[in-house]
Amino acid sequence: MVFLMLPTLLLISRAEAQDLASSGAPAYVLKGTEVVSTPSLRLGRDYEAIVSLPADYAQSTRRYPVLYVTDADYAFPLIRAIANRVDRHGVGLQDFILIGLSYAKGENGAVSRNRDYTPGGAGVRPSPEQASGEYGQAAAYLQFLREEALPVLERRYRIDPSRRIFVGHSYGALLGLHVLFTQPSLFSHYILGSPSLWFDQHQTFATERRYAAQHKTLAARVRVFIGAEETVKQGRGRDMVGDLARFSAQIRQRNYLGLDWASSVLPGEDHATVFPLLITRGLMWALPETR
Repeated sequence: MVFLMLPTLLLISRAEAQDLASSGAPAYVLKGTEVVSTPSLRLGRDYEAIVSLPADYAQSTRRYPVLYVTDADYAFPLIRAIANRVDRHGVGLQDFILIGLSYAKGENGAVSRNRDYTPGGAGVRPSPEQASGEYGQAAAYLQFLREEALPVLERRYRIDPSRRIFVGHSYGALLGLHVLFTQPSLFSHYILGSPSLWFDQHQTFATERRYAAQHKTLAARVRVFIGAEETVKQGRGRDMVGDLARFSAQIRQRNYLGLDWASSVLPGEDHATVFPLLITRGLMWALPETR
């Protein structure tokens, strides 16, 4: 999986760029990327999509699977590097289009993701002991993706809409589960890491129960990964491993028609370190090379 050389994207902030300019040092740029504006008129915010295309894109006429990833600031360059390395070292991946979904322009990343990736509506808060802040607008953000961002991107690029892959970690994975149980057909595959199932007193468990009460079918392929160290230690932290085990058991009891679900605990990994490994495994699962 070698990506096409496109106009470049500067992977530093404006303030950092100004500091570098004043020091006389050249800025590092990530070659072979393209930035597409995807503003939301409905939300009144500006977003961007960061894109890498397969090396043979310009020479072909076919449509490609697409991988959409949240938290593009860190996840996009990491996935791009891992995909190239895995492919070049004999494992082999299908050619795919990689698209990183940005935070809202002009906002702190934490503010943007807290609001856009978490479900629940106005007044929701992460847990009882925390102030509400601005959370709970995943439904509005999902509507933006479905009705504004994805149509723009799929008109611009030769994307196979039947092979959309969603990737998210932490709150990004929580968003993925919200999509799965509200608009499951929007994506064909879900690669989810360390989902924040604890959010809003474990409301995702209730979301799934509501879905199950009305549906016997859930046509999606899902792989969920979590680090073995994402649990309570010396009275600190959350038992995210236990949460995922309970949620997976709840899912298995449904026997949904069309659902391919598996969860994995990755030894030695914690919330901060698990992402590279889950991406490696997720890519090899969702995009194995076909000969």
